[in-house]
Amino acid sequence: MLRKILFTIIILFFTVSNSIGQEKVLERANEKYESYSFKPAIDIYKKVIDKGYVSADLLKKLANSYYYNANYKEASNIYKRLVEEYESDVTPEYYFRYAQTLKSLDLYDEADDLMDKFSQMTSGDYRANSFNEDIDYRKEIKENSGRYTIEIFQYNTVYSEFAPSYYKEGLIFSSDRDTGNLAKYRHTWNSKDFLDLYKVNADSISLNTVVKLDKDVINTRLHESTSIATKDGSVLYFTRNNIVENKYIKDEKGVIRLKIFRVKITDGVFNELEELPFNSNDYSVAHPALSPDEKTLFFASDMPGTLGESDIFKVAINDDGTFGTPENLGNTINTEARETFPFLTSEEVLYFSSDGHPGLGGLDVFGTKISNNNYSGIVKNVGEPINGQLDDFTFIFNDEDKTGFFASNRESGLGNDDIYSFIENVPLELDCRKLITGTVRDKISNQILVGSSVKVINEDNKEESTTLTDSNGNYEVYVNCSEGNFIRAFMDGYIPSESYLAKSDASPEVIDFYLERDTVSAGFGDDLAKLLQLSTIYFDLNKYDIRPDAEVEIQKIIAAMEKYPSLKLKVNSHTDSRGKDAYNLWLSQKRAESTVGYMVLKGISEDRLQGEGFGETKLVNNCGNNSKCSSKEHDLNRRSEFIIME
Repeated sequence: MLRKILFTIIILFFTVSNSIGQEKVLERANEKYESYSFKPAIDIYKKVIDKGYVSADLLKKLANSYYYNANYKEASNIYKRLVEEYESDVTPEYYFRYAQTLKSLDLYDEADDLMDKFSQMTSGDYRANSFNEDIDYRKEIKENSGRYTIEIFQYNTVYSEFAPSYYKEGLIFSSDRDTGNLAKYRHTWNSKDFLDLYKVNADSISLNTVVKLDKDVINTRLHESTSIATKDGSVLYFTRNNIVENKYIKDEKGVIRLKIFRVKITDGVFNELEELPFNSNDYSVAHPALSPDEKTLFFASDMPGTLGESDIFKVAINDDGTFGTPENLGNTINTEARETFPFLTSEEVLYFSSDGHPGLGGLDVFGTKISNNNYSGIVKNVGEPINGQLDDFTFIFNDEDKTGFFASNRESGLGNDDIYSFIENVPLELDCRKLITGTVRDKISNQILVGSSVKVINEDNKEESTTLTDSNGNYEVYVNCSEGNFIRAFMDGYIPSESYLAKSDASPEVIDFYLERDTVSAGFGDDLAKLLQLSTIYFDLNKYDIRPDAEVEIQKIIAAMEKYPSLKLKVNSHTDSRGKDAYNLWLSQKRAESTVGYMVLKGISEDRLQGEGFGETKLVNNCGNNSKCSSKEHDLNRRSEFIIME
């Protein structure tokens, strides 16, 4: 018994000791994770799991570590285990990331199932709303695909090359190809060497040769990456880790944040380096881009006011070189996930990378038109072959020659990240085109108005397009739904009518117009019913009460008399030839009186109306006495007319 007790105590001792040891190991791993040292965290988490210690929190952090290193296959395996073993602990964001990893593995149906689960668990999330509104997003991406011809960048290596930017006649890009390969200079996010900036074909000394930029001003022992130069090559903005006087600065979590710096270039010499004033030690500001007029700087950040993990912001560059206040571009462009790597073309198209908008997997490149400071235009995935199942980013484009560059970590590349060149063969349609259809009719008679004009007028009162109604009174026009428009209908003899269409999505709309006559352009003795293109007022055989179909037409006559108070009418009523002449004369008089009485009952003054019956004396066809006309032919004579007296 004593041996058994001692054996039990020993087992408990080792179990407790081992548990305490694993807790310390996990604590160290979590510290690495919180400081974005994902590669060391992965190594530790894997060792702990191999020893049989698993929890929802551990799986979440391990999966995220793989996810942020773009190792989507391993991330998918861990997210799958998390969902299967700890479903009650899984929050919506993990279903979203799990779906993203499945896309990268070409498992789109399974990814859509997870997005459906994600949307059911969230309320008001852009990504969920976008998925629900455009469930067939892959069809739209396919329609945008095939517009580019891509080639591998000839200066790629087995290391990472990305972040191309235009500089003079060549490029600046970021690479970890030449940092000494010493362990102490490796970044613990992914255990890769730190990045520096290089140029190629930018001047005579760099033709067909990759040259590292100034190591005293530009490159340091930490990261330098995305850059943008002014058109004249006199100023360069670039991204760098937070380092001051060769000493890196960490935030309270031990993270070295990213900052944007600006440097002047004089005769190829970099000088007057300055840190931008809206940088911070507590959040990252990175990936600069300039507007076509170079008066606005765009960038990515997770600063306060960010909607997701990172958003795209803009800030005014004042004439004296100072800056305004950064502004978030809003929730049409930014989502609850990652939006980053902005680039502006000369035609004011903003390209950026995102994993929040519907895509093919990982980061995809998207485009949107932002003219007139409008950031609510349609956002489109540029499609394949630019985008694939992994990360595609740092897209730049020259509108003039339709060429550009981007980077990707696709498996066919030479290194971890590679730069690709491309030619755009077919432009991406980014204007929000909305189809407007409808019919133009007479307001009183409801008759179609053939050949009436329908114009699209923008908010600056400039005509964008015009069309005519067809033989059925129908029209169709397209409007730019990223801005407000007026749709105006015109017809000779009618008062124009218009409808305002505010900014909206691209869903088609129907807008019908009912035009009023500008005047009753008729003289004494004309039939108002014909002028208004009314249906004929018919009566049943041997009856003089107002039929329901006739009541509708008489209401239109009443509307005309209400609009034109000076109008006076005489109601002439008629019968067909069947029956005795005297009876028909009496019946027609009763029909005239019945019509006048109805109109008086509806509010028309009696002194504006007269009524007279003509019996069968004014037939509209040859259906007189003893004729062999059909019932339908006789029907045409049982009618009322509305003759203008003044």
